[in-house]
Amino acid sequence: MRRPAPRRPWRRGLLAAALAVVLLAGYYYVRHKVQLNRYARRAWATFTKNGLTGREKTPLLAGYSVHGIDVSAYQGRIDWAVVARNRVRFAFIKASEGATLRDPRFARNWREARKAGVLCGAYHYFQPNRDGQVQANLFARTVPLAPGDLPPVLDVEAANFHDVAVMRREVARWLRLVEAHYGVRPILYSNHSFYQRHLAGHFDDYPLWLAHYEVARPKMARSKWIIWQHSDEAYVPGIRGVVDFNVFQGNFADLQALRMPAPPTAPKLPATARTRRVK
Repeated sequence: MRRPAPRRPWRRGLLAAALAVVLLAGYYYVRHKVQLNRYARRAWATFTKNGLTGREKTPLLAGYSVHGIDVSAYQGRIDWAVVARNRVRFAFIKASEGATLRDPRFARNWREARKAGVLCGAYHYFQPNRDGQVQANLFARTVPLAPGDLPPVLDVEAANFHDVAVMRREVARWLRLVEAHYGVRPILYSNHSFYQRHLAGHFDDYPLWLAHYEVARPKMARSKWIIWQHSDEAYVPGIRGVVDFNVFQGNFADLQALRMPAPPTAPKLPATARTRRVK
């Protein structure tokens, strides 16, 4: 007589668990597919970076006439002359981060971008667990802003803080000290979700540079922001790999009006007054 095959109840449990994992993964992907797709594209771009030529090009965003980028050491060596020939009108260059870190490519990027005729500004990546005054001092020692440059920028997006009130206090300190040092109001940079949760309503007097991806337009009134970072995975000839792409809300003359002004000069005395003073 043939003996019946032994039952293996663990197989059903394994199949049920596998099905549950697939369903949960599918649900998670549908819910977060925009972000997951961005991570996948970013990982692929990083993996294939050695195969890029530096001539790849992302189309400019329609409806805007002034386009710009922001860069750091992550972009490697940039051919700024090529960048400038591809309608990049402005660039914000990372100068410093936290209390001690200086971007190792800042000096070269600052020099070469200006030489190529790109309107330049510099930014500091804010670490919320470090003193705002120390961070402001580091930026001021690093960045030689001059009349004609764009205002300084504070990048606030790191969420490694425990007390939002303390974070806001240190941000306000950085902004106040840097404004006093350079004589121009800084620009505040943040992404949409971080800004709405932690900064909205507290820094409305500062121009806002808003990062918001995968949307047709920012989910914020146009009156609230001046620059929109619409992509963090663009290609610009002259840069080998991805770079952040931005548009300015306005024309180039409006952007130029944001530049740091020349210091006031003392009024010249009439010739007769000078003569009297000599006597």
